[in-house]
Amino acid sequence: MTIIFGVPLAVFMGQLMLGLINGAFYALLSLGLAVIFGLLKIINFAHGAQYMLGAFVAMLALEYLGINYWAALLLVPLVVGTLGVVIERLILRRIAHLDHLYGLLLTYGLALILEGTLINIFGVSGSSYPTPEALQGGLNLGFMFLPTYRAWVLVAALVVCGGTWFIIERTRLGAYLRAGTENPALMQAFGVNVPQLITLTYGFGVALAAFAGVLAAPLYPVSPTMGSSLLIVVFAVVVIGGMGSILGAIITGLAMGLIEGLTKVYYPEAANTVIFLVMILVLLLRPAGLFGKEA
Repeated sequence: MTIIFGVPLAVFMGQLMLGLINGAFYALLSLGLAVIFGLLKIINFAHGAQYMLGAFVAMLALEYLGINYWAALLLVPLVVGTLGVVIERLILRRIAHLDHLYGLLLTYGLALILEGTLINIFGVSGSSYPTPEALQGGLNLGFMFLPTYRAWVLVAALVVCGGTWFIIERTRLGAYLRAGTENPALMQAFGVNVPQLITLTYGFGVALAAFAGVLAAPLYPVSPTMGSSLLIVVFAVVVIGGMGSILGAIITGLAMGLIEGLTKVYYPEAANTVIFLVMILVLLLRPAGLFGKEA
């Protein structure tokens, strides 16, 4: 039996892969938060509830409309993202000129309303979502058995994260978004509809959360509370990477997943707190985050 760092190779690699899977979800959700805060300066505390909505809408669409997993991957982010557009147009836009604290409290209240409503309807016990037939089974890598669906989650998350980074940092649309948040009056003078850009950006960030929810549905029980505990961890990841940093959210999300997975191997008692310990250390040494810009 091969031993690496004092533990069997299969155990080490299994936890490493589990950490990467968790990191993929951290990266996706952190990316949505970073897009919304970095471009709109909104601290979206409803992000966990919107992630949960993605999983719930996928489950209900399958149960009542027969919409399968592959269709849900495309349709659910559009549906939940549209809800985000409505929230921004009707609610968030009215407090856009106020302190960030108002947006935080408002989105936190929205999260409680969404979660409480679904608890009253469906209860707190989780429901299962079937793994798509094409992604069942696994891959024998020799040193470990990798479930096919977990491999798919990792690939899908990396593709979406990379595509989002490219759009925001390397395309004309991304340039408009960044310019519109830094100097909206000037962009308006050039004929760019800045309020519409802001609305669509918030909807896109919400859609990212919903996409992560659909990916998570076959892995974790679908319940109204599935996003609340995850949100705190994701906010810690965003702080470590740097508030508003797109690249920081992606890299830090994956890295924190790996660190958490390895901690479960060598010191399981600290697995649930290691991310917060890293956050404290980063805030002490670099308050703007690893990839954030100093004010």
